[in-house]
Amino acid sequence: MQADHVSRMPLIDALKAICCLLIVMHHLAIYGPMSDIAYPLIPAVIDWLREYGRVAVQMFFVIAGFLSVAKLAPQGLSLVKEPIRLIRQRYLRLIIPYLAALMVAMGCAALARIWMSHVSIPAAPNLFQLFAHIFLLHDLLNQEVLSAGIWYVAIDFQLFVLTILLLWISNQIQTQYSGLQTISLILIVSLTTISLFFFNRDSYWDETALYYFGSYGLGILIYWASLSQHRIFWFLILTTLIFVTLTIDFRSRIAVAGGVMLILGLARYYGVMESKLVPGYLSYIGRASYSIFLVHFSISLVINAVFFRFLPHQSIIHLFGLLLAVGASIGGLKFGQLPIGCVC
Repeated sequence: MQADHVSRMPLIDALKAICCLLIVMHHLAIYGPMSDIAYPLIPAVIDWLREYGRVAVQMFFVIAGFLSVAKLAPQGLSLVKEPIRLIRQRYLRLIIPYLAALMVAMGCAALARIWMSHVSIPAAPNLFQLFAHIFLLHDLLNQEVLSAGIWYVAIDFQLFVLTILLLWISNQIQTQYSGLQTISLILIVSLTTISLFFFNRDSYWDETALYYFGSYGLGILIYWASLSQHRIFWFLILTTLIFVTLTIDFRSRIAVAGGVMLILGLARYYGVMESKLVPGYLSYIGRASYSIFLVHFSISLVINAVFFRFLPHQSIIHLFGLLLAVGASIGGLKFGQLPIGCVC
């Protein structure tokens, strides 16, 4: 359930495109033998992608929160009256392309196992593992994932469900006590702050929405702040929150989330969210980022297997293979139509 006027903003599409490409390259750097063989040619690049590329996913969380609240509580007042219906709709919109991608991933993994033996190839799944994936519980149930990056789909769904429940509670309180019109703000600020200062500092929680709600909540709060008559005050409050969070415990993922939050807020303030200066190809990739996210591992796995099995193990050849895998992943844009972070 996304606000169309928000989802078509080129700046948001560009941010999603940059994030998506970084995640694709991060996975190419850590999975499959091509990156190991190409490593001598670009060691600094591969090291950086392996270490920091995954941090880009925080951009998706902030954007997802920003877009979801545009429909669910655009003025800070919750519109959520039927939480089960919204959660079911969300699940169905996520799961159809997701299940198709899992089938492709299992087929590609089976093909890759014929041509090479590598730790990056998922084993053939058992029935329990399949059901855990279908219900987006694979991480919570400690099941081996069938494709890289699909942990995000499960976390994104958890975040949406948690937000729906908070806003539904807010709606119930607003209905009973008309004077408590800021209850949505109070609940979101509270959980965002708790996540930033507690849950996100403990890896025990990193398979749950509580760990990531700090970033997601920043997206929600900056959307509300950008519509407020006192937006400068709220920008300063949120900036101070990030500053204090990083002073107590610096985490690059939270620094990125805070930076994206400020970009979105300032873009709304200066009216450049709809800027036509964003290149068309970035907007295109951003809108199709969910499809890329779902299929890129399968594509790169097969390309890794082909290059490893049939081509010489020379750095330049496998560097070309890495570039080919990125291009082929983008070429799979039509696989799904729901951009990641916007399936709200």
